Amino acid sequence: MSTPDLKRGYLLGIAAYLIWGLFPLYFKLLETVPALEIVVHRALGAAMVGSLLLVLWKHPGWWRELIARPRLLALLGLSGLLIATNWLLYVWAVNNGRMLETSLGYYINPLINVLLGMLLLGERLRRLQWLAVAIAAIGVGQQLWQLGELPWLSLVLAATFGFYGLLRKQAPVAALPGLVVEAWLLMPLALGWLFLHPAAVSSQAEFWSGSTALWLLAAGPLTLLPLICFNSAARHLPYATLGFLQYLAPTLVLLLAVFVYDEPLPPARLLSFACIWLALAIYSLDIWLMLRRQRS
Repeated sequence: MSTPDLKRGYLLGIAAYLIWGLFPLYFKLLETVPALEIVVHRALGAAMVGSLLLVLWKHPGWWRELIARPRLLALLGLSGLLIATNWLLYVWAVNNGRMLETSLGYYINPLINVLLGMLLLGERLRRLQWLAVAIAAIGVGQQLWQLGELPWLSLVLAATFGFYGLLRKQAPVAALPGLVVEAWLLMPLALGWLFLHPAAVSSQAEFWSGSTALWLLAAGPLTLLPLICFNSAARHLPYATLGFLQYLAPTLVLLLAVFVYDEPLPPARLLSFACIWLALAIYSLDIWLMLRRQRS
């Protein structure tokens, strides 16, 4: 096993979260293509490019365990549906001026993971974790009270990604093979959708003569690139460090929403963000204290 390289790990980890955080710039280039159609091509592209990478990198024997354990295939089928739902909501939100809600959703995600661990895996929450979850709940509640609306998009994004991670934890398959299998299991749905929608934007011959077509073809590689960076970074960095780096992506989305695409950030929504940020600070402090106790 290779010796961990912290510098390389940090560079790869930051690269992964930078790409995820800058994804809105890419999806804005595809505003003329419906969100569902983008996700269809994203799944098709990930299946094709991912399969090629598996052949080139020669992941030995990854498929044998799947064949021997059909339950893993079923879990990957479910996780594929969850991540496709997450992609669809994210792309739709970005191209409909709701990037702030996606940012809030991915800030909430670590706290959703804590709750899922408690409710479904029997994990015990420490005191600071309880406090973090309570403050986050206050942030969501005050938005409901002051704006008269529940941030459903943020909550569904966080929940779908949280359940996705939970299912992948139950299906111990390496990152790239797992995503490729998920994409291939989505292929019948993706191809069926294209077949049933001959009037789709990407079904028109004239579409492929423009630059938008090239950006659409890039959906598969751009889906896999940050995952490959993340997977490589995980071999060189402590997982807790990756956990702290994950806040980079929603922060970039927030900055793009406010300063590039002029999405309004009223005081009530800003207060929600402040509550989530405070909750994440407490959550991060809890992780740091736990690691410090483990070292001592």
